Amino acid sequence: MRALARLAALALALTCGHAFAADEDAPNRKPVKAIGDARLQVGGGMLPLYLSRDWSMPLPAILRAVIVLHGRLRNADEYYISANNAQAAAGEDGKSALMIVPQFLAEIDIDAHKLPEDMLRWSLEGWEGGDAALAPSPVSSFDALDAILAKLSDRRIFPNLKQVVVAGHSGGGQVAQRYAIAGKAEAKLARQHIDVRYVIANPSSYAYFSADRPVPAIAASCPGYDNWKYGMGARPPYLSDVTPAALEQRYAEREVIYLLGTQDTNPKHPALDKSCMAEAQGPTRYARGHAYADAMARRGHGMPNHRVWDVAGVGHDGDKMLTSTCGLAALFDIPGCGAER
Repeated sequence: MRALARLAALALALTCGHAFAADEDAPNRKPVKAIGDARLQVGGGMLPLYLSRDWSMPLPAILRAVIVLHGRLRNADEYYISANNAQAAAGEDGKSALMIVPQFLAEIDIDAHKLPEDMLRWSLEGWEGGDAALAPSPVSSFDALDAILAKLSDRRIFPNLKQVVVAGHSGGGQVAQRYAIAGKAEAKLARQHIDVRYVIANPSSYAYFSADRPVPAIAASCPGYDNWKYGMGARPPYLSDVTPAALEQRYAEREVIYLLGTQDTNPKHPALDKSCMAEAQGPTRYARGHAYADAMARRGHGMPNHRVWDVAGVGHDGDKMLTSTCGLAALFDIPGCGAER
């Protein structure tokens, strides 16, 4: 028995070792190539971001603000290009929009670019679920989004703003989905009669409000499958003082569009979350997205607040998702998307 136990321990160590080695080589463990050139103070730190217009002065021509959230590579520069591409594709509707791409940095980025100590930095993936920053102060990545929305609620700068869109693809889609549940700043915008929409594109996973999962056999063998960011257990401090029922009610009342690429169907995609927590939600991003929307519909949360739009022929490609007909409809209300169900 002792020999078997030692063999089992050795096998586990080898498995974990291989997983750790593979994770060490993951692309998100490399420093980012570029840092956003704008800054926003959040708590005791500074958040880098890209802005299509200087928001230090009044912008009366801006009617819509579109926040685009980067993926796990923290490559805000590339997502800013995609945001600009979408804005250009929107034509006249894009001209009255402010494009905003915040950047959630890691410690390796601070070191590589010799950034000042007041620059906010998170763990490599903790920002996706609203974890507190590692330094210089423990503000949540959701606090950072709250600060952006608070800035947009300032009528001295944005006297004619009518709508804010919080959109994310892949890892950014994970942020957008969790922030749609947790975010606290929407009330400030509502007081200024500014609408908010959340666009969730091709994330690897979702936060569920019940313990039920599309693949119950995996869930049954997966400790912690129902903990945050996959469920309502063990929530981070930012949302630990709100009950799951209250969070669900808030989420159900918010305007949400699930934007799903019909070709994002590779169960072995290198950037797909393959943890048992995520696998319990389905085999692919496309399957997981529809399964989650179906689960919400069974709980009574569907149209008109929550909609599912398929993006035909597109896989895991943020630029193609945002510039597609349905992407432009989600971001700029341009008609033509026929994939709603």
